[in-house]
Amino acid sequence: MPEEIKVFSGNSNPSLTKKICDYLELPVGNITCKRFSDGEIFVKINENVRGENVFLVQSTQPPAENLLELLLMIDAARRASAERITAIIPYFGYARQDKKDEPRVPISAKLIANLIVTAGADRILTCDLHAEQIQGFFDIPFDHLYALPVFLEYAGEKDLSNFTIVSPDTGGVRRTWGFAKRLGGLPIAIVDKRRPAPNQSYVMNIIGEVNNRNVLIVDDIIDTGGTIIGAAQALKSAGAIDVYCFCTHPILSGNAKQNIDSSVIAEFITTDTLPLNWNSKKLNILSVSKLLGEAIRRIHNSESVSSLFV
Repeated sequence: MPEEIKVFSGNSNPSLTKKICDYLELPVGNITCKRFSDGEIFVKINENVRGENVFLVQSTQPPAENLLELLLMIDAARRASAERITAIIPYFGYARQDKKDEPRVPISAKLIANLIVTAGADRILTCDLHAEQIQGFFDIPFDHLYALPVFLEYAGEKDLSNFTIVSPDTGGVRRTWGFAKRLGGLPIAIVDKRRPAPNQSYVMNIIGEVNNRNVLIVDDIIDTGGTIIGAAQALKSAGAIDVYCFCTHPILSGNAKQNIDSSVIAEFITTDTLPLNWNSKKLNILSVSKLLGEAIRRIHNSESVSSLFV
């Protein structure tokens, strides 16, 4: 790789940054991200980036310090005269608050977009946004990748002929259809879900045939796990043989890990966009490092990234 590319990592997911740099055959950039004794964040780039292509890798999951750390990293790179600053945000936090659906609430995703652009980012690269329209909140180039190629590589030579691909709600039908199409035109099913309050849901109906079939539930984010566990139980009750689950972003808050472990889900497949400390026989973590690394290489060389938009 040309010497003028620099990849730096915040504290949200340094292991992913290391894998990305291994793919690019580059060292991880030298940066200090630490806390003062009162908790304030201190950021310093410890090498010259003047006139260079800088890529900052930082997911913005809670706590909010991860987002603030990214903003400070961007500002530090801008003030150090970097030629171009690309924010690599494997998991884009606050994406679920993308509209004003009740009185007196913020559109948080738009506010986050404004903050990132104001800090000085020239380009955004992220993976599996919860709401694709968030791309329109930015007035800078925005590359939106999907984790589907990572799953396709994992699926490989597996026999999926008896599988139905399931959307856990109506909002994920487009994603589910994409999976089913790329996996050889498999049938799909939809779980009709009701959500009376945030982080609460219950299943009403299953649309599609799952009896005597293995099923794969696909989703972008799993937080408390309530939706996916309820869907898995409903699918088993409808005659499904084994229930598998794939999600891109494993937030897994509260008792989600324990609940999934004790659920009817046979295998929980996810990626490393977020760090996950969980030992489970059901867990299988796939890495998006090659996907993000290849996107970084193409952006740096001014090549097309569209072939990665599966």
